Amino acid sequence: MSRKTTTSTSTDPELTHKLSRRGMLGVAAGATAAALLGAAAPAAAAAEQTATGRGRPVLPPGRLGIQLYSLRDKVSTLGFAKVLAELERFGYDEVEYAGYTQGSAGPITLAQLRQLTRDHGLRGIGSHVGYYSDGNPSAYTFAQNLTKVLDDAQALGLKHIGTASGPWRYGATVDGWKRAAQDFNTYGAAARARGMKFYQHNHAEEFSFATDKPGVRLYDVLLAETDPDLVYLEMDIYWAYAAQFRFGKRADGTPAPFEPLDYVLKQPDRYPLFHVKDGEHDASARDGYRMADVGDGDIDYQRFISAVSKTRGGHRDHHWQAEHDNPVESFAFARKSSAHLHSLREKDC
Repeated sequence: MSRKTTTSTSTDPELTHKLSRRGMLGVAAGATAAALLGAAAPAAAAAEQTATGRGRPVLPPGRLGIQLYSLRDKVSTLGFAKVLAELERFGYDEVEYAGYTQGSAGPITLAQLRQLTRDHGLRGIGSHVGYYSDGNPSAYTFAQNLTKVLDDAQALGLKHIGTASGPWRYGATVDGWKRAAQDFNTYGAAARARGMKFYQHNHAEEFSFATDKPGVRLYDVLLAETDPDLVYLEMDIYWAYAAQFRFGKRADGTPAPFEPLDYVLKQPDRYPLFHVKDGEHDASARDGYRMADVGDGDIDYQRFISAVSKTRGGHRDHHWQAEHDNPVESFAFARKSSAHLHSLREKDC
């Protein structure tokens, strides 16, 4: 049974037209979306998450990474070398930086960090940098120091450079997000000129509604107003599902359901990176989930990764970064996440 989804923009015809056109452009890349969703019959989430067997692995080879923010406690006490050595041992292929020192034990240069990463068989796939900082012209952000940000990313050999800051610089109105989208287009053009992709990482609030047009989901404005050749998205899957719980209704109480996977399948080329973060359902919690180690929660990653990987170029073009904001024990989290994601198998037909 397929899921019926809604991403209503009926109160803004111009936005509806832009999204419809871009959805059509993505049909060739995501033509299997309806079939994939139809095939993903609901089943016991725990059974699907622990699926093992002789089928083909769900996780594409060479595409498992980890967001180093999850290991900030270990980086600050042990240093990058020991942390990267453990990640190599756990079977990771890539890392996403969360700053280039993270309070590391001892000073480190970009050249040293790049070499350490390579020495442990890892690739730097991306990095999070701030979007803007009010009143601080020297801030290390895209808005204040774009050239420096791109210089550093290039020195590390990164293919992606992005921000985990939401497009809130000019407020939560449709026009405010249109202005932020133009900022992102500027950064994307500058990154593209260097052979990199600029990306934005979501939290739950990106899926909320515009304050001036409460029928318009702000994430739809971002998609419609950014150039798909310049601005890419890193979907944090946990936060997208938290948003499904929090923003499945408009302020007036009318239903506004959406399926995070639908966004990806409609425009898979726009989502090169993902954050794989898990959570246990808890309807009493603000977000509808309690964050958990990957494999200990209820988000169906067998279904999600399998569906994305079946799009054109899916095994090649998408990268999966394990993350937990505050793991109980960060090395245990990293080890468990890798083991779980490598264990997932395609279901038998």
